[in-house]
Amino acid sequence: MGQFILALACIGLPAVVRAEDNVRLSPSQAQSLGVRVTHPISSRIDQTLPYPAQIVIPTPQLWVVSAPVAGMVTNLAVARGDRVKAGQPLVTMESPSFVSQQRDYLNAVAQDLLATQQLKRNTELFEGRAVPQRVLETSQTEARQASIVLAERRQMLRLSGLSDAALAKLTSEAAISATLSVAAPEPATVVDIAVAPGQRIEQSAPLVKLARLSPLWAEIAIPISNIRAIRPGARVEIDGYASPGQVVLISETTDAATQTVLVRAEVPNSGELRPGQTATVRINFLSAGESAWEIPYAALIRRGEQASVFVAMEGGFRHVPVTLLAEDQDHVVVSGPISDKDEVVVSGISALRGILLRLGAG
Repeated sequence: MGQFILALACIGLPAVVRAEDNVRLSPSQAQSLGVRVTHPISSRIDQTLPYPAQIVIPTPQLWVVSAPVAGMVTNLAVARGDRVKAGQPLVTMESPSFVSQQRDYLNAVAQDLLATQQLKRNTELFEGRAVPQRVLETSQTEARQASIVLAERRQMLRLSGLSDAALAKLTSEAAISATLSVAAPEPATVVDIAVAPGQRIEQSAPLVKLARLSPLWAEIAIPISNIRAIRPGARVEIDGYASPGQVVLISETTDAATQTVLVRAEVPNSGELRPGQTATVRINFLSAGESAWEIPYAALIRRGEQASVFVAMEGGFRHVPVTLLAEDQDHVVVSGPISDKDEVVVSGISALRGILLRLGAG
């Protein structure tokens, strides 16, 4: 500090005084200290600086169609990138297990019919006092158990992909087939295929990965110093894309390696966006009644979480607190009591801060 005071004395600053956070300097004194200024540039009052984003498929819209039974893949009816409708065949399989399921189902149908007929007969006999009540109760229990087994076998075939129409045909015609078609559960796009024709697979092995591609997520890494300006629900615009999205998540954790916070936006997709692509996004952060200004990175003064700038005034410079909204390696966007008519100091800031410190301005 002694060296700094000596430097000020050498360039002749006997008139330096403090009025609140003002530094009084003549033009020649400012020039001697290497002070240079520039005008703030009006920034979009509702958007951050551009950030890179990754377009991804929302996890709730991504699912895998798996093999309902063990068997061999005989045919693929779709390819990667295809759009499919609900019920559209995806994979054809041949499966001995599927044959066993149909056989067990038909046996259950027969047992249910037999138990129902026996219950009807014993009910009539009981009403005619020809059999005791325990015989009727036994028939009721057997009929109920047969009905439960039949429902179980029917549900297993439905889980294997057998439609109600095919199930009715199997019941009436007893036409057992070894061929099984696995269909899409709902409209989607094929994003990956995990099997090939001729491949033998186990039950529950993944076959095809499907996804709904609207809406999509834009995942944005925001520097932790900028995150306070972003709020859930904020409008998000993707460069070159007409439909805006909105912020649906601001992560509560920070990436230790990059010191960034994940911000996720949900964006409607009309087909222009593709999962896996990178994009440039801007996020709304101010209301229409506020102003934002872009200034060189070198103009910003940081003290903990507080930010400020020096602004030229008649006879010197004033120290002005601002709110940091966005930054990159060259520029920052701030809001505060400045305008494009002001001159913001971009060089010689250390000298001006030193004067404030010397005068007790902090």
